[in-house]
Amino acid sequence: MSSPTRQAARTARTGAGNPGQARECSDPPAGRARLRTTLAGTVVAVLIGSLAVAQTSITFWPSSNPEEIQFAQQIVQQWNAANPAIQIKMQPLPASRSTEEVLLAAIAARTTPDVAANIYPGAISQFVDAGGLYAHDEIPGFTDFMVARSGQAVVDLYTHPSGHVYQIPWKANPVMFAYNVDLLAEAGIEPEQLATYSGFLAAARTVAEHWGGAKYLYTPTVDVTWWQRFFDFYTLYIAASQGQTLLDADGNVIFDNEAGHEVFEFLATLFREGLAPKGQTAQNRFFEGTTLIEQAGPFTMPFYERNAPEGFRFELIAPPVPDRLAGQPVFTYGDPKNIAIFTTSDFPLESWEFIQFILAPENDALFMSLTGQIPYRLGMETDPLFADVLAAKPRLADFLDQNARTRGVDDTPYLIEIFTALSREYEAGVIQGARDPGTALNRAAQQARDIISGFF
Repeated sequence: MSSPTRQAARTARTGAGNPGQARECSDPPAGRARLRTTLAGTVVAVLIGSLAVAQTSITFWPSSNPEEIQFAQQIVQQWNAANPAIQIKMQPLPASRSTEEVLLAAIAARTTPDVAANIYPGAISQFVDAGGLYAHDEIPGFTDFMVARSGQAVVDLYTHPSGHVYQIPWKANPVMFAYNVDLLAEAGIEPEQLATYSGFLAAARTVAEHWGGAKYLYTPTVDVTWWQRFFDFYTLYIAASQGQTLLDADGNVIFDNEAGHEVFEFLATLFREGLAPKGQTAQNRFFEGTTLIEQAGPFTMPFYERNAPEGFRFELIAPPVPDRLAGQPVFTYGDPKNIAIFTTSDFPLESWEFIQFILAPENDALFMSLTGQIPYRLGMETDPLFADVLAAKPRLADFLDQNARTRGVDDTPYLIEIFTALSREYEAGVIQGARDPGTALNRAAQQARDIISGFF
């Protein structure tokens, strides 16, 4: 028997006065009229029903590293299976030198996704000034949800000067230093010696002497891409300044202070004395055993698990500090990343529903399990949901402890320009020695002031 919709379609094709329709139905005219009315009503009902279950499609850009892609795939699959009316379309983040450049270009072109999960706090003002981000605090229940998950202090940390919250706190990744246990012992170096600049430099000289220059204690990258400075200069600067960022509360440049000069001179000494190589290599020097120390965060632990040679042993320590800070608590760069809804989204409330799913306790535990990274969630150390994860990943205890003493970056629309200027002078004064390190740092600071003032 023909279905009502098929019958209606046939009626529409043949037309009310078509002889074929009259032959198909032997009812008298009144009956045919009633039939047409019934069929028309059925079509309307079917169409209304179809609209009622029509899917809302939300585009989601996750971070591009493999573990976060795996996490995103799992949660999207779970969500889509449970929510047929709101479907998530996951797309890879477009390729570029940095997520910030991708998102700024997308905001300008009005091609942003509904949701992205790799938002760097230091670029928020640029995104906001470009009109790209949704004011999440205007969503009913947003603040209560976020305070319960992350605490008021974290919500305050990511509140824009306007009073709105344009980013959703998600995760932090304290940068620490990993050292090769066996090689450090072979060189006769105690890990405690690495806590201060003088001890660290003495250890670097010991390594050079012990292996005749074939190995290095530490090999800072010579890549001058602006964001690379987060993991050498800026990590050490946060430690040397005891948590002070590049700008003060009024937005004034202050990194040409005592801490900044100490960091530039410390790193320049490594290159000047040949204690760090000026060339790059595609190989992992840490796993090869040609360097004994490298920066590490929770985000590097899955890479270690997959790629470390058999029997490779490492431990974690805080970054070194100037001798004047010996014995004091050490701060470090926290490398935070957050989530945001964009103003191009037609479905901000539905997007928020999906984000709440991402931030649910069981998915925070899944995220930590897959990536080794640390969500902004209160009470993980004692929450049974996280017990198995912490037991399976004992290194996380070091990062959780350090996480209480981390800093992000200044929320300034000039973030990329400031770090680009800093990186140029870093190359000249620290890596190549073409300029005195102090002069190079002063030049970087003045360029940053000019950038902020609009003169550069």
